[in-house]
Amino acid sequence: MSQEQRQQAALIVEEQTDLTLAELCRACAAQADFIHELIAEGAIEPAGRDPAAWRFTGVQLRHVSVAVRLRRDLGVNVAGAALALQLLDEIDALRERLRGIVGH
Repeated sequence: MSQEQRQQAALIVEEQTDLTLAELCRACAAQADFIHELIAEGAIEPAGRDPAAWRFTGVQLRHVSVAVRLRRDLGVNVAGAALALQLLDEIDALRERLRGIVGH
């Protein structure tokens, strides 16, 4: 499997992952309160209206993991983590655009 195929497979898995709040907390070693703060800050947006029925994607799992590391390792607050996640997403989008331009 090529590097590109592995990346595409990883993206598919990330998009299809369906985690509950408890599963997300366990996977990221995060407290539910921290997840709630990330949601309030707009860093992640769960599917579902009722917190008991929230579902999270693999992309959100990755975002929460990064936010946890930023907080733990660098002391970044939730607002700072949300901004960092937004900037990282923008960098990823720009890289994809660049790949598309260079690839043609």
